[in-house]
Amino acid sequence: MRRPDQQTTTRPTPDAAPGTTPDTPPAEATGPGMRRTTGPGPSGTGPAAARTAGGHPAGDLTTEAVLAPYLRGQAAEFLRSLRLHHEHSAPADSGGQDAAAATRALRRSARRISGSLHTFRAALDPLWADQLRAELAWLSGILAREHAYANRLTRLVEALHQLSGPALPAARGARAAGESATSDAQGRAALGVGAARAGALLERRLTLARTRSHSAALQALGSSRFHAVADAVALLASDVPLAPGTAGRTAEALLEPAERAEQRLLTAVAALPPDDTEPYNEAQDAAWHQARLLLRLHRYAHEVVLGGADPALTGAGHALDLHRDAVEAAGAAAAAARTPRIAPATAYALGVLHADQRHEVEAARTVFRETWPYAAALSTP
Repeated sequence: MRRPDQQTTTRPTPDAAPGTTPDTPPAEATGPGMRRTTGPGPSGTGPAAARTAGGHPAGDLTTEAVLAPYLRGQAAEFLRSLRLHHEHSAPADSGGQDAAAATRALRRSARRISGSLHTFRAALDPLWADQLRAELAWLSGILAREHAYANRLTRLVEALHQLSGPALPAARGARAAGESATSDAQGRAALGVGAARAGALLERRLTLARTRSHSAALQALGSSRFHAVADAVALLASDVPLAPGTAGRTAEALLEPAERAEQRLLTAVAALPPDDTEPYNEAQDAAWHQARLLLRLHRYAHEVVLGGADPALTGAGHALDLHRDAVEAAGAAAAAARTPRIAPATAYALGVLHADQRHEVEAARTVFRETWPYAAALSTP
């Protein structure tokens, strides 16, 4: 797994510390050790990966020696984060930030375990992997909602403040400066009338949603379903159930599923709409969300096979996170605008806020295109 313009290299393993497109055909091994190349992909060249450990070629390593320590390490991190969460969750009026940090760490390890179970399912007991992956996805989703609602509220309130502030935007196009200033001043005044009420409405709606999500998370963490998940992860910390015959296979067997994860990502990005499509096309959001999920799976596979995340994708991943946040914030503004019997000024402010967040969506897409390292894989007009 490498950037298309890089040569295949052998990289040391750092100390230990997850699509729907068709799978690409396996490639031929090019020599001893964990090294292989694939045929042409969407970027013009296929991925390649190499791994060594302790000065020995990776061909001397087994699949178990590479995959099992990663999963055990993430399971240990899950249990450590869970213990910290319990320590800082009571009493409720202290340790709130520490509890939130522990929750984020719990979600991170849950996502990595779940993603690795998905990508490397063929090397694991499939029934066990499918069941645990589904339960970890449930847990991660439950824990993510409270944090998401809090961030969404902060984002929207700050945007409303900026949009309704005293500073006037610069004149655009061929309009006369005086006419522009007058028009902008009138628009800003109209926005200011409804901005306070719009902010209050958003705060009521999102605070209620956050409170409900917090209660749901606490209920989930005290449920028998969660305790079963925690028990399964505790067992994973000491024993990784492998598929029959996997223990004796070389670690090179992990390259094929890792490369499939990368090819699914490249294919999804190549299929993204070009940057000259009309704004506000919310039907395109799903394709971008899919690319974000596939990028996450690729990152986790990269961690397993090469021992760490690919730094070349940091900027692109951050852009897709911002894209997701802006899409969801725009949706929250639109949903609030559909509240029955709100004042016209409030609806106007929410409409402007929705437009602002859709512009943020477009900006995030632009940043992604600028930071994506596989430039040739992007769609062109």
